[in-house]
Amino acid sequence: MPPRRKLNEFERGRAVAWFQDGVPKREVARRLHVSISVIVRLVQRFPATGRVQERRRPGRPKKTTPREDRLIERLALQTRTASSSIIRRQLRVATNTNISQQTIRNRLHGFSLRSRRPAVRPRLTPAHRAARRAFCRRHVRWTRQQGPRSCSVMNHASP
Repeated sequence: MPPRRKLNEFERGRAVAWFQDGVPKREVARRLHVSISVIVRLVQRFPATGRVQERRRPGRPKKTTPREDRLIERLALQTRTASSSIIRRQLRVATNTNISQQTIRNRLHGFSLRSRRPAVRPRLTPAHRAARRAFCRRHVRWTRQQGPRSCSVMNHASP
């Protein structure tokens, strides 16, 4: 199920104005591409509060603004290997906002930017490299028909 589309303050004002002009709720919902329940709740709430702004939400308010959130995302995308402490320092210099590294990680997680670690693979020894070079020299003139299936080593290895 796709997430609900939120109406901005301008669209909420238009919806109330249209409804007061006699446009049916279904038509208002269709014009704004939202569910009719969104319009019904808005129309019920407007006479009680006299405002179209969203009500305050429960819970702790965010420490960062949407502008700071976009800056965090941009800093992380510019330098893919930057840690949360580096991004935190850059944010403090740019906006004078002091937030924790965990908040940085939470914002990045919200943008679907997760930390990654490179795959650990065994190092190639000089003997490995020499063996690969020798194989390449022996088979440099192979054609597609002579591919790895026709190699004598492969034929001897299979039962």
